[in-house]
Amino acid sequence: MPSDQTLVFVLFGAILVLLLWGRFRYDLVAFGALIVAAALGVVPADGVFSGFGHSAVAIIALVLIVSRGLTSSGAIELVAARLIDPDRPLPLHIAIVAAAAAALSAVINNVAALALLMPLDIEAANSSKRSPGQSLMPLSFATILGGMITLIGTPPNIVISEYRQDALGAPFAMFDFAPVGLAVAVAGIAYVSAIGWRLLPARASIADYEQEVRRGRYVAELRVGDKGADDKMIVQDLYPRADEADVHILGLVRGGRRRPGLGGRETLRPGDFLVVEGEPKSIESFMGQAGLDFAGSEKHEGGVAAPGLTLAEAIVPEGARIENRTARSLGLLHRQSVTLLGVAREGRRFRDRVQLLPIRAGDVLLLLGTPERVSAAMDWLGVLPIEGRRTEVIQRRKAGLSIGLFVMAVGLAVAGVLPLAVALAGSVIGYVLLGLVGGRDVYDSIEWKVIVLLASLIPLAEAFERTGGAELLARQITAWTSGYPAWVTLAALMVVTMTLSDFLNNVATTLIAAPIAVSIATATGANADTYLMGVAVAASCAFLTPIGHKNNTIILGPGGYRFGDYWRIGLPLEALVIAVAVPMLLVVWPL
Repeated sequence: MPSDQTLVFVLFGAILVLLLWGRFRYDLVAFGALIVAAALGVVPADGVFSGFGHSAVAIIALVLIVSRGLTSSGAIELVAARLIDPDRPLPLHIAIVAAAAAALSAVINNVAALALLMPLDIEAANSSKRSPGQSLMPLSFATILGGMITLIGTPPNIVISEYRQDALGAPFAMFDFAPVGLAVAVAGIAYVSAIGWRLLPARASIADYEQEVRRGRYVAELRVGDKGADDKMIVQDLYPRADEADVHILGLVRGGRRRPGLGGRETLRPGDFLVVEGEPKSIESFMGQAGLDFAGSEKHEGGVAAPGLTLAEAIVPEGARIENRTARSLGLLHRQSVTLLGVAREGRRFRDRVQLLPIRAGDVLLLLGTPERVSAAMDWLGVLPIEGRRTEVIQRRKAGLSIGLFVMAVGLAVAGVLPLAVALAGSVIGYVLLGLVGGRDVYDSIEWKVIVLLASLIPLAEAFERTGGAELLARQITAWTSGYPAWVTLAALMVVTMTLSDFLNNVATTLIAAPIAVSIATATGANADTYLMGVAVAASCAFLTPIGHKNNTIILGPGGYRFGDYWRIGLPLEALVIAVAVPMLLVVWPL
């Protein structure tokens, strides 16, 4: 009968092979391995599901919800929208956007930071008539680098902190990661801004990008509310905001009738409707910046600030209930509590009001309401939803409150008044009460595959350490570096960790490498914190492949990249991380 240590190594070897193969989802691979380990007796039966109650799992889930709340309030958008200037030289553009991406990633999930900044970066590429591939990879790498700065910036830091709690009796604090993480992030951003982008091929053209990701333009109606009208404001005053949001103002409707021409000299009054043309996200952004409401908001409590609203797109097939009918004649708003905000018809403009426009087969509708009501309305109308084409309505008036709640939660955790998980949970409750995160959003915000992966690997990692596997590998690394200075052992551990992270999920890599770090420190009589911090930095650095980090996967298509493009810029970056991190670790966390 093989020993438990041998069985653990076989299980982790099988996990590695299956994850590299990619045939099965990584959470199912990890959960399957956990069940097999329990069946073989490697993991105690009463500890099989202990990982689901681990504090690291809760913190990662709460960070994702907090990121959703900050995004829904427009707090992040306020910062991001001021960063883009297509007239800047490319190195300066990359430096500014990368710095902002790193700063955002230090306080919110780095995938959310990329999702916010990527459309702005691509739009800048579009305006500058260059390939988005020249700046998207530096942007992705910057979000990864920024996550190293704080405890909540990236899952490996959370996992390492909680592992230190279990192994050494106390977790790392919120900003313990900052000295080394900030130094690495600054060096990495300087590299991708000055040198790294030059190593990337300008393969994808603007035409390719527009054909791939550009969304349809809709003619929509936006209502001037009581707070959105100014006695001295005329339609022309909104043109600069419309240009900034890439929206065209087509006219003004008052009393059910269009004003002559485009109505540019007309004074805005409460109850007026502006007819605009643009993409869904552009329309939503203009609506928020100009203080306008959607058509029909006067019949809904909260108007555009109502919680949980989303814009969804659907195509009208032949025989649909709404074909040759208008939204008003069907009573769409009254019966379904959903507003027909816009219509796209083969790029054509029309002069009828959107609510009074007879809908034709082939039209694409822009519907606004809660996700549940929009889905029900689509079924009722007989239209077909377009997958992946939903735009959340941002509640910009609550940006200050959302930032205040987040800062208070972090402050309470840093001051030691509350544990981090409890402080973050409090901010989540605040976001729910403010309507920034709905009941459904709480669950939709959590990346359940990562949660299952982490919860499944925690008992396996404990078995890996308990059976002596970590000690065995630690002895091997120590033997390889025998006779060399202690920093060589630290660098070797980081290289091994970094290599694993390029092919495995960074959470899995951290759980494997953390016990090895403590074992090396124990064997050599060194400071365990030095090695744990080294693992935290190295596990976050997945720059050689598009599969090492989700952000690298997200940019693969829009950037027009190939698998081999990543190592061109990523290999020097990983070498730079080692060169900067090792001496910083020795200074901040002496061996």
